Amino acid sequence: MKKSIFILSAIAAFSMGAGAKGISPVGIDSISFDRHGDYMVLDMNINFSPTDVQSSRAQVLTPLIISEEGDTLALPSVGIYGRQRYIQYLRNGRHPLGSIGNEQSAISDQQSAISNDQSIFKNSERPSGLAYHADTPYQDWMGNSRLVMRRQLYGCADCLIEERTDGVTEYFQLDPAIPEIVYFQAKDTGAKIETLEGSAFVDFPVDQTVIYPEYRNNVRELGKIRATIDTVYNDKDVTITGVWLKGFASPESPYSHNTDLAIGRTAALKKYIGQLYRFPDNIMATDYEPEDWAGLRRFVDNSNIDHREEILAMIDSDMDPDAKEAKIKRTYPAEYKFMLQNYYPALRHTDYKITYEIKRFDDLEKIREVMRTKPNRLSLREFFLLGNAAEPGSDEFNDVYETAVRMYPDNPTANINAANAALQRQDYTTAAQYLDRAGDSPEAVYARGSLAFKTGDYDKAEQLMKEALPLIPAAQSTIDEIARLRANDKEKIVGVVLE
Repeated sequence: MKKSIFILSAIAAFSMGAGAKGISPVGIDSISFDRHGDYMVLDMNINFSPTDVQSSRAQVLTPLIISEEGDTLALPSVGIYGRQRYIQYLRNGRHPLGSIGNEQSAISDQQSAISNDQSIFKNSERPSGLAYHADTPYQDWMGNSRLVMRRQLYGCADCLIEERTDGVTEYFQLDPAIPEIVYFQAKDTGAKIETLEGSAFVDFPVDQTVIYPEYRNNVRELGKIRATIDTVYNDKDVTITGVWLKGFASPESPYSHNTDLAIGRTAALKKYIGQLYRFPDNIMATDYEPEDWAGLRRFVDNSNIDHREEILAMIDSDMDPDAKEAKIKRTYPAEYKFMLQNYYPALRHTDYKITYEIKRFDDLEKIREVMRTKPNRLSLREFFLLGNAAEPGSDEFNDVYETAVRMYPDNPTANINAANAALQRQDYTTAAQYLDRAGDSPEAVYARGSLAFKTGDYDKAEQLMKEALPLIPAAQSTIDEIARLRANDKEKIVGVVLE
């Protein structure tokens, strides 16, 4: 992962002695030179707009990593070849200039391993800008080194006419190699089943089980059920798998009569819904409860009614329902009348639940669309697919994992990945908050070890990484880095040179 970064925000043009007969200038717009795990990585934008090479010549640009002790490593070169020189290059079997064995190279073979991997451009077809990328295995001597740029100008017969070396960075000491950020894929849990639930207070005339849609508040209450079903009924990404209805009656009539009313009224509502939607016979199911004593208890418990505790005791007793209702009415007539007027109407209701299966998404554009409009429809697997395709650290990348953890706030994997995203952007406070809900899996332990390392608590980091190591091999790199830091506790030196 990233260690030290050197960025040239202004164009640095290596133009010393530039001219038509000498080395031509080259611009460098920006540089990122850092360590990523076991590799040193160089990214830079090379500006060839000021570069111009004569027809018989070639100019080769080679980045070099050089330590204070003289250790040197050359990275792949870039060559700009004049017209004649380019034709000769093609005729000679595409053998690039400046490769190993060239006796006129200023860097000896013992000091460097110059790569034959050279990007060649014809001068007339050279790009105005080139995004250069190179990586090489990290070696200990690179921990205190600098980056220079070697420019070589060749003429006919492969002779080296001129060579210059320009410093790009001063000597620097790398920051510790921070732990690799590991994002963990959510397990595929199969079909995603969701439910929509609610209660409707459908009114029936006294002792009747026929639904009259315009009766009293039925337009509103039946509309609640229809609105819930319509939320998913016409959605092509959803398949309704169940419609469940449960009817309740209030306790004021004999229990047997209330049983008949609850059954009949629930059946009537099922028929009403069945006429509006094309549901298979096995989709709809009904249940009933003759008297909603649990609902009555909630009303009384939350009230300030007189004799509240005594009425609650009667409700909680194991008396026969009819005897219980009669005793409350006889013992506390005023309170009973209040409950009859204010609580009993709400006990005559129908609970409903719509169960549906959400289609699995594999297309990234579709996942992006759903995340924008209905993120609760996505599984963690789908969030991971999108996060894995995004550029680490980008706005989309962070948004994916932040949205996932909002949709699944108690899911350990969602919290681990959100913590990792926070670690990547160096938001350690947020990372710690997510890790509090990440559980105790090896993945969570590894992430906590990464946080401890990045905040400088190497003892804790080492302990956690050793705990995670059996199942998370990446932990070994951090353990090794801690050992290296303890063995090489030197003053940190970081420098930037802008030319």
